[in-house]
Amino acid sequence: MRFAFFDTKDYDKASFEKTNSDIEFKFLEPRLTEDTVELAAGCDGICVFVNDVVNKNVIDRLFGMGVRMVALRCAGYNNVDIEYCRNKLHVFHVPAYSPYAVAEHAMAMLLTSVRRIHKAYNRTRDFNFSLKGLTGFDLHGKTVGVVGTGKIGRIFINICKGFGMKVLAYDKFPAQEIVTEGDENGFGSVRCTDLVTLFSESDIISLHCPLTPETHHLVNADSIAKMKKGVVIVNTSRGALIDAEALLDGIKGRKVGAACLDVYEEEADIFFQDFSGHIVSDDTIARLITMPNVLVTSHQAFLTEEALANIADTTVANIKFFAENGWCENELCYRCGNIEKCKKERQQKCF
Repeated sequence: MRFAFFDTKDYDKASFEKTNSDIEFKFLEPRLTEDTVELAAGCDGICVFVNDVVNKNVIDRLFGMGVRMVALRCAGYNNVDIEYCRNKLHVFHVPAYSPYAVAEHAMAMLLTSVRRIHKAYNRTRDFNFSLKGLTGFDLHGKTVGVVGTGKIGRIFINICKGFGMKVLAYDKFPAQEIVTEGDENGFGSVRCTDLVTLFSESDIISLHCPLTPETHHLVNADSIAKMKKGVVIVNTSRGALIDAEALLDGIKGRKVGAACLDVYEEEADIFFQDFSGHIVSDDTIARLITMPNVLVTSHQAFLTEEALANIADTTVANIKFFAENGWCENELCYRCGNIEKCKKERQQKCF
């Protein structure tokens, strides 16, 4: 089998070459778009990442070229029109590669921000050892609101419990087993609640939910107005969960105390590339980065050796299993409207 591998980075190539599979990957630097889709000609499938575009026009072109498989090397699939893929392309994803990597990065960003570690690092490199402006606050005893109680959200909750934080959790389908009482002061406790309560009572809000029409711009001007003054917002999930302009207004209005962003709504043409010698045309991200209380990393929460190995192994396993058996447990299907948890019995073709 031959797969066009779009948006290739050095670490992608290294991890996939270690799988020693009999799949031939055609490693391509460009992202998949309507302008680059022709590069998949002659291939059985494509392998794509979070910023590749798999819309109706791309799907039609792929189908017309004989491509029948889309292997996502990530968990999220908001960039793929799953419904339109039905009866054309089989789509697989990697549901869990290292939830620890993402949850740990979220906490790393939070600690860096609230303890001003990034500022201290820059100062001491200039032999400036002043402590002025470096005062932070304890995480112990603070209330953190966690939106999303999937694998990553639950691991982040456990990390927060270890710091003695009070946790408010929200999920459309909450994992009830996460509820705990904590100590005599309630530190280390976890309580499931609604979004309004979470927004209004949390000192810190961390997002760990998928991007859907329902969660698009979950953090917006209205929700920020409900939050505590000085709230810290952490996002290591999907950029469009946050209305970036509303966040910027919240920071300028002193409502949002700090923001830790590993993702950005319009990141597709910016992240994973070196613009150090260029002027970035996106005014919103440029303004956010200039804010002293905004910490931005370039969608690197997943980037650990363990995660890269799991992504490569699972992606290859998805392709090979489907080729041999005609079905795959990690297939994303719109057959019954429940994309990840199809009501049909697995071990059947979706179409």
